Amino acid sequence: MTRINLILLLALVASSLYLVRVSYESRRLFTELDRSQNEARQLDIELERLRSDKQSQATPLRVERVARERLAMRTATPAVTQYVTYAPAAAAPEAGK
Repeated sequence: MTRINLILLLALVASSLYLVRVSYESRRLFTELDRSQNEARQLDIELERLRSDKQSQATPLRVERVARERLAMRTATPAVTQYVTYAPAAAAPEAGK
């Protein structure tokens, strides 16, 4: 009888230790899942903010302003426009002669 009690006691201790380990692992995984979901939410928020920034940066008025200020570009007018006429290949001088 004592032998059976000892075996049952060892089984009880082993199952208790296993239960504690599984509970700890479950809590750890739940915490990791919660952190990952929070990080995913933060990344979604940042993605939406970046899309909004991209959309606001690409407006035609802003592009034109940047072209004028930073690149010193100006609107094309007939006074500064150079027209190129089409010259057929037959009229062009032959190469190599």
